[in-house]
Amino acid sequence: MTAEEVTNGQQAMEGDDITLKKDGGVLKLVKKEGTGTELPMTGDKVFVHYVGTLLDGTKFDSSRDRGEKFSFELGKGQVIKAWDLGVATMKIGEVSQFICKPEYAYGSAGSPPKIPPNATLVFEVELFEFHGEDVTEDEDGGIIRRIITKGQGYSKPNEGAAVEVNVEGKFEERVFDQRELKFEVGDGESLGLPPGVEKAIMAMEQGEESLFTIMPKYGYGNAGNAKFNIPPGATLQYKVKLSAFEKAKESWEMNTAEKLEQSAIVKEKGTQYFKEGKFKQASVQYKRIVSWLEHESGLQQEDEQKARALRLAAHLNLAMCYLKMQEHSLALENCDKALELDDSNEKALFRRGEALCAMKEFERARADFQKVLQLYPANKAAKAQVAVCQRQIKEQHEKDKRLYANMFQKFAERDAKKEAEKVKEVKSENGGGVDMEENAVQEETAA
Repeated sequence: MTAEEVTNGQQAMEGDDITLKKDGGVLKLVKKEGTGTELPMTGDKVFVHYVGTLLDGTKFDSSRDRGEKFSFELGKGQVIKAWDLGVATMKIGEVSQFICKPEYAYGSAGSPPKIPPNATLVFEVELFEFHGEDVTEDEDGGIIRRIITKGQGYSKPNEGAAVEVNVEGKFEERVFDQRELKFEVGDGESLGLPPGVEKAIMAMEQGEESLFTIMPKYGYGNAGNAKFNIPPGATLQYKVKLSAFEKAKESWEMNTAEKLEQSAIVKEKGTQYFKEGKFKQASVQYKRIVSWLEHESGLQQEDEQKARALRLAAHLNLAMCYLKMQEHSLALENCDKALELDDSNEKALFRRGEALCAMKEFERARADFQKVLQLYPANKAAKAQVAVCQRQIKEQHEKDKRLYANMFQKFAERDAKKEAEKVKEVKSENGGGVDMEENAVQEETAA
């Protein structure tokens, strides 16, 4: 423990120097010990209460007075330097005092009107909870990152980037995968990496080492992984270090000739994946063609024809991939885009019919198969599918008839029941009068 007196004699500054430079810029004094051993990491979202005062004791801010905890992402520059340093040293439940010199607070500018220039500040902070950063696009909690070592720069790998990584996969306490790999983002699944690892890598900076918690949706899903002895529905832990990477060129960085050349290359790559039954990896390649060529305009006639042919092939192949993966709405979407390029394309019409069949839209599917037969009479598969659709439509009509018949029967039974209840209610209101009249008639007849 160190101690030094403030020169104006207002307050003793005491605590441990927690700055990297050991320049006395942030002094920490623990007032209440926390629990456990885990500390928050860079990028974690932390939740705290704080009270901020000047050296003379004047309070300038307090989350406690507002009755609402304050949260921020640690180490991201969202708060003053002293806070990023100080909160990173705290445990859950800990209460600490931080004395912060101007260069670790608001500097020579201060923060008018409450904080004057060159002010040394005192914060009392209590840490309640922290959790990792969600790096999924939908923020669905499927991939949570905790940064062990912060990377450099702001650039991150993109789809198709060449990366060099060290990975360590754990299930529960067992390390099942430990490798040093070089590959292109999009090819990871062919190396046995779960899709969440590639998504995680695309959130990293060069030199970064992070721990990722990957939920089943982004891991090996309901199938598990026999090679690594991972059961269905397993949550995985991956420690990843991104040693180096080279970004793939973005669309705006390439001229037309480069886009056409690269599209032809990835088309062949996608076809190879498709032949191997790796439909997800194949779809990644075909989507790159679409992203490069979809908005190209003003091309020379020859280039326009090449681009159109590549886009058409990409959408047709994407439709086939999505059919194989049973993602029928995406298959339908890509068939529609292929038909925008060629409204009588045999494969697009047939595959759209297949997608509609899988979605149980048999009348629309039949129309597509009939159009295939009209344009390409030799297509025996389309003829067979028309028969399948007609059978399904007939079965659906029969099912609907039975359903409506049962429905009308239930309505009739319900109405009869209501009528009987109504009669019973009338009898009850009349004190059984109807029965008495009937009895009287019977007695008179008997006499």
